[in-house]
Amino acid sequence: MALLNFRKREERSPATGNGEIEAFLQNYSIEVMPRTAEKVEDFRALLPAGTRVYIAHIEGTPIEDMVATAKRLNGEGYTVMPHFPARIIKDKATLGDWIARYQGEANVRQALLLAGGVNQPHGDFHSSMQLMETGLFDEAGFERLHVAGHPEGNRDIDTKGGDALVMEALRWKQAFQSRTDARMALATQFAFDADPIIAWADRLKAEGITLPIHIGIAGPAKLQTLIKFAIACGVGPSLKVLQKRAMDVSKLLLPYEPTEVLSKLAAHKAANPDFNIESAHFFPLGGIKTNAQWAIDHGGASAVPAAKAG
Repeated sequence: MALLNFRKREERSPATGNGEIEAFLQNYSIEVMPRTAEKVEDFRALLPAGTRVYIAHIEGTPIEDMVATAKRLNGEGYTVMPHFPARIIKDKATLGDWIARYQGEANVRQALLLAGGVNQPHGDFHSSMQLMETGLFDEAGFERLHVAGHPEGNRDIDTKGGDALVMEALRWKQAFQSRTDARMALATQFAFDADPIIAWADRLKAEGITLPIHIGIAGPAKLQTLIKFAIACGVGPSLKVLQKRAMDVSKLLLPYEPTEVLSKLAAHKAANPDFNIESAHFFPLGGIKTNAQWAIDHGGASAVPAAKAG
């Protein structure tokens, strides 16, 4: 019984009152999928008003489901940013149709452009750069275009390791920033260790890449769940943080929480105001409600749900 009581007390850490974390969580974003969004009765009970909500487009998800989710979120007062995965978009006409549907039915004005998680393109596109080059997003008056960032490299692009091709792509996107009216930013893959994240962000700045960074953070989840997603998504050196935790019997059965990595990033941001990480982006791998509750517990005024504000 004592063990059960210990686990119950530890399942959700208490609010920290950490002002640095609260500041870092201001304007955080979160990712959903149509099927996970369906499980949430009212987003206003979980997320601050105006939160940017990315909608992940997984291969096989009908565009109708994506647009319906975007329409619902927009109706509840949230800024919607659907994924446009290049490799599952057949051609320019299909891209134009998606844009028209999102704008006509859900008032979408923002997009995350990425290659996508499939190996073989379904049509004409294989990269986010090709989507941008169509000019369709500028013609439609999109206000924001975010692109993917990888603090620990991307084996899909640099197949032999390193980051030469990733950096080349980032320089192209940096240059594209001057050719579009849309504001741009990097939305990154999640990582578990602050030190590689800080080193990567500093290196981008040194290379002249000034795109603001929205850093990916894995939300609270079971350790086994995180390890599975981390391996599938190609998370690199910071995976050792989870492996070390798995070897600690006292923590093995407890949910992972992002308190440590966010504390370090928030402290670094507080000490270096020009640090180019602009905000946090949550991957709610343990569930949207669980992630939102963690943010509420730690985010102070930055995370007050819309239904409770004012």
